[in-house]
Amino acid sequence: MERNLMKSQKNETIEEEGEEKNNGKQPMDDDPLEGEEKKEEKVQLEIEPKTGISFPVKLDDGKQLNAVGLRKKSMLGIGLKIYSFGLYADNARLKEILESKFGKAPTKPTEEMYQLVIDSDAGMRVRLVIVFSNLTMSRVRKNFDEGLGASIKKLTGGKNDELAKKVMGEASDDIKFTSGSVVEISRLPGYILQTKVMGEVVSKVESELLCRAFINMYLGDDPFDKEAKDRFGMSLITLF
Repeated sequence: MERNLMKSQKNETIEEEGEEKNNGKQPMDDDPLEGEEKKEEKVQLEIEPKTGISFPVKLDDGKQLNAVGLRKKSMLGIGLKIYSFGLYADNARLKEILESKFGKAPTKPTEEMYQLVIDSDAGMRVRLVIVFSNLTMSRVRKNFDEGLGASIKKLTGGKNDELAKKVMGEASDDIKFTSGSVVEISRLPGYILQTKVMGEVVSKVESELLCRAFINMYLGDDPFDKEAKDRFGMSLITLF
């Protein structure tokens, strides 16, 4: 009886000590959900000021956000906000390309710098977040075909509608976009242009001309958003 009582008291002491540790002296194991929340909190965002849409400053593959901007389309004399975009790049690769050409940083971005980025096969991604509600895939496809077609013509002096139409690939015309829908178009090493519509790959085209024409829409002499191009240029200066 005495032995059992001592054993019982010992067990109670151990339990009390365990409670004291859990009450502040020794933290309990982290709650996995709490860990996920902390992880999410660490993701830094940049806000596109004209739409309020946020973009992560770094993607999972390491690409860095170099600029945000807005694509507007004039309809009946009204400038409609179509989508906000973030320009991401493999900055380590861009650094190598720029330093091999210029050696030291220019005092300000130059068209030669932009052209070097356009002509290279450095990894880049443009994340488009739809602003204008109730867009159909057919409308988005037409918009891209027109924009890319014009960009190809600037680069070559001639049309190539068949090539321009490959960007949206097999995406169904039944797709309907709402505000916040995401399209991502990436230039992969080897001059491959890949398009994802709401997370699904709809095309992957190997074409140096198509890659150059696509990046040219954002960094060329007539960009969709001049302020975004300028910010991208300033980010290039900081790479030296």
